[in-house]
Amino acid sequence: MNALDEQLRSGPGRTALKTDEAAPEAEELRREVASLRDRLTMLSQASLRITQTLDLATVLQEVIDGARQLTNARFGALVTYAHSGRMERFVTSGIPEEYREEVDAWLGDPSSLYWMQLASQPLRVDDLSGYLPSKGFPDALMAMRTFMGTPILQSGQTLGAILLTNKEGGQKFTAEDEEILVWFASQAATAMNNARRYAEEQQAKASLEALVETSPVGVAVLDPKTMGYALVNEERLRIGRRLREGGQDVAEIIKVLTLNRPDGSELSLEDLPSVRAAATGETVRAEELIIHFAEGPPVTVLASAAPTFSENGEIISVVSILQDMTPLEDLLKQRSEFIGMVSHELRTPLTTITGATATALDSSATVNTAELLQFFRIIDEQAGRMRRLINDLLDVTRIDSGTLTITAQPTDMAVLIEDARSAFLRSGAGNSVEVNLPPDLPRVSADGQRILQVLNNLLTNAARYSPERSTIRVSAAVEDVYLAVSISDEGRGINAHHLTHLFERHALPQWENRGPHGQGNGLGLAICKGIVEAHGGRIWAESAGEGMGARFTFTIPTVDEAVPVAAVGPEPAARERVRILAVDDEMQVLRHIRNTLSQAGYTPIVTVNPDETQRLIETENPHLILLDLMLPGTDGIELMQRILGITDAPVIFVSGYGDDRNVARAFREGADDYIVKPFSSTELVARIEAVLRRQTASERVRTRQPYTLGDLRIDYAERRVTVAGRPGRLTATEYKLLYELAVNAGRTLTHDDLLRRVWGPNYLGDARLVRSFVKKVRRKLRDDAANPSYIITEPRVGYRMEKSEFPRSDRTGRRGN
Repeated sequence: MNALDEQLRSGPGRTALKTDEAAPEAEELRREVASLRDRLTMLSQASLRITQTLDLATVLQEVIDGARQLTNARFGALVTYAHSGRMERFVTSGIPEEYREEVDAWLGDPSSLYWMQLASQPLRVDDLSGYLPSKGFPDALMAMRTFMGTPILQSGQTLGAILLTNKEGGQKFTAEDEEILVWFASQAATAMNNARRYAEEQQAKASLEALVETSPVGVAVLDPKTMGYALVNEERLRIGRRLREGGQDVAEIIKVLTLNRPDGSELSLEDLPSVRAAATGETVRAEELIIHFAEGPPVTVLASAAPTFSENGEIISVVSILQDMTPLEDLLKQRSEFIGMVSHELRTPLTTITGATATALDSSATVNTAELLQFFRIIDEQAGRMRRLINDLLDVTRIDSGTLTITAQPTDMAVLIEDARSAFLRSGAGNSVEVNLPPDLPRVSADGQRILQVLNNLLTNAARYSPERSTIRVSAAVEDVYLAVSISDEGRGINAHHLTHLFERHALPQWENRGPHGQGNGLGLAICKGIVEAHGGRIWAESAGEGMGARFTFTIPTVDEAVPVAAVGPEPAARERVRILAVDDEMQVLRHIRNTLSQAGYTPIVTVNPDETQRLIETENPHLILLDLMLPGTDGIELMQRILGITDAPVIFVSGYGDDRNVARAFREGADDYIVKPFSSTELVARIEAVLRRQTASERVRTRQPYTLGDLRIDYAERRVTVAGRPGRLTATEYKLLYELAVNAGRTLTHDDLLRRVWGPNYLGDARLVRSFVKKVRRKLRDDAANPSYIITEPRVGYRMEKSEFPRSDRTGRRGN
């Protein structure tokens, strides 16, 4: 702004020295000064508008609008660049709508603005249409004549550029115009820096909030002056079942509660850890409290509280933490019940064996040979029962420690199912078994004996809770690169609450005690889960409710028929080229992963620093990424979202947090699999092989011809959806839903089909989720639900799409969009 300042300083002084003969010149100078003052006022107002918000889009629009107006330019544009040099944002001012497509096309050419990226100082040109071709760049558009542009610089780095063209009245841009533009560029650089810092702070805040919200302990932040809650996480609300309003203060809450110490003494308001921390500034750690509600059972918690201080030592907040001890108490109870069950299960056959042995050895009794043989049969039968129980206990222990051994090879599932059926019928069960398998059933990558163990357990379980002579049905279907095997019964079913606890380890589910055909030991389903997951599959149960039967389904990775029987997964030579990146802040876990991957023939790339992830992806180009959920300085879900923006490599979470909310959130945001720590080497390799096999299958799918129906086109290779040539901006989940309907065009996919394929088995039964996303996709495709062109509703069943048409040609002979 030096030229402006000089004119302001010199203008009035020169006017004062002029004689009356120079009055016209003085009047001209006064007008110039008034004009300059008006421009300074406009600059000041523009500066205020720019600094009023931290929203980058708003700031950039204010910058280009202000620069265009103050320089009397007809058209203006502002572009920002990503670190890679690619155009990131494009903001215009004064450009008519009819020129928009032309501007987009011009800026879509990578070389169009390359000359501005290289510029380190402002540029003024009287005829841009002649200047650009002389420098080897594409022609200008919109009859550009006068032009002025400047880079947006910060610390020597080019962040973007401001471009102005066609000054009003055909005039040329002046040095004063250039100073104004440079000032706006400086404002833009400062605003971009502030906005990015603000975005980083918001991201850090969001990461912290996500960490607090998903924390397994209850967290609350209190204002020490009002003792009101500034923040309460979901776990804290769950602990205080009746306390659903985060705005209540401590004094109000304690009125509806009774709190006791373990010795039975009651706590007053002043005794609460959070109140003590707010009053004295002390840190209270792990005090055991028992909370009694007006209704329902009491809850035992460990309470902690810590104050936070300002720079002058004033207490500004109190962080209160409650850890619900109910899960630990339940675990101790389950272990006690488990030990009691094992003792009972062992004592019963042992008592029988002891009785038979004592009778056979009783010298005073005369026992004939037939009776002796019967005693020996009893001893052998009961010893076998004890052996099976001990084997079950050993299997559960191996599953818990992650050392369950699986030797997988290409296996015919139909043979395993027939072996399990024959063994089940030979055992004397009164139920019939109906097997319904497709004729082209693919082989699976499985340990035959272990999968036979799963089938036997599930058949026995179905018989235990079904009426005699009822039918047990076994079916199988291919789902992506998995084979899903289902065992259905006509028994008493399972209510929704018990469905979530069926596969828990070391627990004897209450519903098992009521089996009509004998009791189980509570280990069978836990063992099934461990074996299936070690193969890289999943297992779940479904039931319409009590009295409606149940269906248990597990998945096992399939094997292409061309694979030799001796081989499983990628060949060793191919594995050498498969690079796997592991990101985890626990060195011990990383060593385990690295050793497992190396022994399996993969090339491991490991890091404890999540900030290294992007660089390693760019330099190493991994085929698959293993990611911890909780990482220092970032949330694993957010890191995965950044990863998915720069690579198509599948992501598997490896986390110690195995609760349903975290697993569901990971799958919903784009994870390909989720492994809970601790895990065995066998399970890790099996899961990786399954995901890589599915990735290969997806690559084959992407090579297929695009889907075309009317104005709708789905390009699988580009993952792009267009309607009448306009892009349909779908989220990852919306695209996956549309993709499943398109690749299965011509047949109806049920709600559960879509839930399993798009969201995973944890969402089965939630038809509302499917309907909600179909509604979103239809809106973006401009598809009328009442008269649909693309997605057709099959009432109470699901959705379908018609088969693809042949691609149409446009008038120029090119393929349709």
